[in-house]
Formats: sequence, structure tokens, C-alpha cells
Amino acid sequence: MQIKDAIVTDHRFPSAFSAELLLLDSGCGCRLTDAAGTSYLDLGAGIAVNALGYGRDDLADIAAAQMRKLVHVSNLYTTGPALELAKKLTGDRFAAVQYMNSGAEANESAIKFARMYAHRGAGNTGRHKILAFTGAFHGRTYGALACTPTPKYQEPFGPMLPGVEVAPYNDVDALRAKLDGTFAGVIVEVVQGEGGLAAMTPEFAAALNAGCAEHDVVLIADEVQTGLGRCGHLFASDGVGLDPDIITLAKPLAGGLPLSAVLLPAAVNDRLHFGEHGTTFGGGPVTCALASHVFDLLTDPAFLAEVRERGEQLRQGLESLREAHGLGPVVGAGMLRGVHVPGTTAGPAGEQPRIQALATALRAAGVLVLRSGEDVMRIAPPLVISAGELAEGLRRMDAALSGL
Repeated sequence: MQIKDAIVTDHRFPSAFSAELLLLDSGCGCRLTDAAGTSYLDLGAGIAVNALGYGRDDLADIAAAQMRKLVHVSNLYTTGPALELAKKLTGDRFAAVQYMNSGAEANESAIKFARMYAHRGAGNTGRHKILAFTGAFHGRTYGALACTPTPKYQEPFGPMLPGVEVAPYNDVDALRAKLDGTFAGVIVEVVQGEGGLAAMTPEFAAALNAGCAEHDVVLIADEVQTGLGRCGHLFASDGVGLDPDIITLAKPLAGGLPLSAVLLPAAVNDRLHFGEHGTTFGGGPVTCALASHVFDLLTDPAFLAEVRERGEQLRQGLESLREAHGLGPVVGAGMLRGVHVPGTTAGPAGEQPRIQALATALRAAGVLVLRSGEDVMRIAPPLVISAGELAEGLRRMDAALSGL
């Protein structure tokens, strides 16, 4: 049932995306309140979007001030906020930034740029293939979806964009056997957000760096979920030694408003011609003004140190839950962590996956969590969460698991 077809009689109703949507009304810090007045500790942050939490006056004031000046201009022009943010995002490492609206669009753009770079290279023989990896999720537009090799996402919308091949994630030997000069680009996540939170090994990162350099293949790091401090570094790539040519960013970039960015090196940007790529809303003055402020906060060394500390607290807490309740491995990195919750449990409708029963029990206990893959409880709270709030969430998880 679609939302428009639902008759809302309380704060819960069915949708096309979930068996039951929670009708949220407001938020403050790391807590959300639904339409019935029930409060929840949010350990999902809008799927890693709300890195700074909810109800922030600083973000509201910046957005309001910019809206009074200028809300939108076409990409025939630019604005001060767009230029200021571009300078911060590119730094000394990148030559240019392309603004988009979503993570899928950023990845779609990066795929285009990789093919363009190959087409305009010296001695080009038509190479255009893109290499993706098992467990990946890069978005729901066609190029990004073609690089998301999971049947439940692809099958209803096939055939996919041609020219995409898939290799096993974190398999160095398979990568070396597959990657050659027929590829234009490689797209990869450092932590697979929908793939059970599998985290890239340093050995795999080194093999990607070497293979792409050897064959002049554009290496794209999809940091839509892992970038901007989520894993304790500005880019999660830095934590494993990955050296991408292109980085895509989105989720936390504009403090909850839609904005994404594609960071380009000179080698790629110099082959891109004027007017070949663009967007109507990407890089608007309001989102860029917000993103500039968010960037300053998320890249502060003291803030990142705090994120690493909370990430270690989360890892240790999940390890304790694993030992106490017979769970599977703890996975992920930084403040994008999870634990495998295998098995089934007897619920109101009979046997159901244990992970599903746990999510239901946690919601009833006032905690919102995410899921990754088939059986991973994903924790990606606002990065501003306190040690006390995180400990509270872990205690409630312990109690919920004990009750299953």
C-alpha cells in the first residue's frame, strides 16, 4: 500500500518501503519524537545523514539567512556559498567538484566521468567497462544500480546498463585476475553500507591502488555513507590506505538537506568539456551554505578524535553483546558498526528472523536501529552522540536481546 492510500488513524501506517512507517514529528539532539509523543534514541541518523543530530539552531539560522538572500540560481551562474564550499572540499588534493543532489547521482556522475576519461585517453580502443564488487550498493538510478549486484534491487528493473562486471569484495587474487586495460573505472565502498557492513582490508586497498595505476583505470571511492567523519577520518579511504582518483560524498554533507559532491582530480577534470554535465538543483546556495558550516564542524580534529573514541566504545559494546547473546561477528568501522544477529525467534506471527524481532523489540524499547544485509544490526548514530547516550542504547539492546 502506498502512503497516499493509507488512512492514518494514529502515528503508524503502512507504506511501500516498510511494513510499518513511524510518523515522526520532531527531534532534538540524538532523540526523535513521533506524532503520539513517544521519544526514541536514534541510532540510525536518517541512514547516516543527520551526523549533527536534530533541532540545531545553527543550521536553521544559516538556512534561513541564505533563503532571505538567494534560494536558487541556475548552473549558468554561481554563488559565494558554492565557491566557498568547493574550496574546502577540493583542498590541495582535488582539482574540481561537481555538485549533485543525491548519492546515486554522485555515483552516476562518477561512472560517466570514468568512461569519458577512458574515451579521451591516448590510444583509446573503446574501453568502457566498470568493475563493481559483490555486496555493493551504489544507488537506484540505472548506472548506479548496474553497479549494485543484488538481485532484489536489480531484477524488477532489468536489463541493466551494459559493461559492468563484478568481482568478489576483498579478494585480492580475484581482483588481480579480473582488472585489466579493458576497464574504464572501478567503483568501491570502504564499508559496504547495505552489504552487511563488510569493511575493506588494507591489502585489498593496496591491490586496488596498484591495479588501477597500472592500467590507468579511474578508481572511484563511494564515500556517500562513510565520508565526512563517519569512520573517524575525513574520508574512510584514509583509514585503510585507499588512494582513489574520484570520491563521491552525500549523506551528511548539507546537514540533512539534499546535496552531493563528486571530487575530481585534474587528470579527469581536464578532459571534461564545458556543458557536458550539469544539474538543476545541485550546489544551490542554501545547501552549500549549510554544507560549508557542516564541513567545518565535521573536519575539526578534536571532533574526529571524539568520533574515534565513540566508535571504539560502540565496538566494545557490540563485542560484549556478541559474547553475551551468541551473536555473529562485529563488523564495520568507526561509527558505522554492526553485529550479525543470526537465527530465528518465535514472534506473534510465528517464526521470524531474529534480526527482525530485535528491531521490533528495540523500537518498543525506544531505540531506532538500521539493518544491513540479511542479518546485521547496523548502528550509525548522529556523530554528536554522547558516551552516556551510546551506553544507554547498548543497555537497551542487551535487554531486548535477553527478551527474545
